[in-house]
Amino acid sequence: MGMRPSSTAMQQFILEHVEAHPGDLVALTAQTFGISRQAVHRHVQRLVREQVLQMHGTTRSRQYTLGLLVDWQQQYQLSATLREDRLWRDDIRPVLGDLPGNVLTLWQHGFTEMMNNAIEHSAGRQVVVHITQTAIGTKMVIYDDGEGIFTKLTRELGLEDERHAVLELAKGKVTTDPAHHTGEGIFFTSRMFDWFSILSGNVAFAYRRDHAEDWIGAQPQPQQGTGVFMELANTTSWTTKDIFDQFAAEDDFAFSKTVVPVRLAQYGDEQLISRSQAKRLVAGLDRFKVVLLNFEGVDMIGQAFADEVFRVFLEAHPHLTLEVTHVNRAIAQMIRHAAGQRGDALLGNGHN
Repeated sequence: MGMRPSSTAMQQFILEHVEAHPGDLVALTAQTFGISRQAVHRHVQRLVREQVLQMHGTTRSRQYTLGLLVDWQQQYQLSATLREDRLWRDDIRPVLGDLPGNVLTLWQHGFTEMMNNAIEHSAGRQVVVHITQTAIGTKMVIYDDGEGIFTKLTRELGLEDERHAVLELAKGKVTTDPAHHTGEGIFFTSRMFDWFSILSGNVAFAYRRDHAEDWIGAQPQPQQGTGVFMELANTTSWTTKDIFDQFAAEDDFAFSKTVVPVRLAQYGDEQLISRSQAKRLVAGLDRFKVVLLNFEGVDMIGQAFADEVFRVFLEAHPHLTLEVTHVNRAIAQMIRHAAGQRGDALLGNGHN
């Protein structure tokens, strides 16, 4: 006989799989642990009594979902006297409950950075914070009724449109107030969470940790103001230092390395052909020491685009280290053509 599974292990399995298997959760657990359905039912019923799980429907069509242990919402009036650190200490930290120290620090960073943006930059009248928590994870929404982050960036930085503002956010170090802000807040915050997104106007910017890439999308219904959405597992292992270290070049503790999803320079179904598109992609990248261009989702690039990035830009910034990844054969060939002898060094292991 094998070892009898512990109650803790079984309950953790149930909680981790309920969202993907709401209708066959009991059968899946019984098969996985080699025990009877009746034995699994006893664990499930206990979790239901503790409100960790919710049960829906009759016996034949019964389904389970994670129970909401926290469902908290508060509205604040935006003013110069509103302080994000005090809100964290007095309101948000108590709501989050007994989470591991590293997880609380990640939430402290995310909340205070995004709330500060609402206080200092949104020009709104009020901000709403909504927190929900299950036994598995926590979600937070911060919504202000201001101008909208992408509209503001587009206007104050003189960009072409709001999608261009998303590309700049993805690079990092973009701010409308360089005297008081580094422009690093959203970049780092987005990478600290399992899921991070900003909705504003007709544009949505998002980052999924398990995909390790940014994406930009269009919204059919315009979002007034700015909505920031953050989601994180309650047992996350990484720390804020781990995230900061990912974007520091060797022997450099500063934010000196960035990863740019090249496809954010594309609009709709257009291809990356022109020098103007290339200039939009590389604008501001001279602020970094190391730049990794991620070509995932890009099928081809034109000769003028390649020449502007891999010859003109590199010759103008000889001390910048440029690397590429997720390139197909056609793009690799175009890069080699534009970069000449430096082509193979640029490609490294990035050629699929």
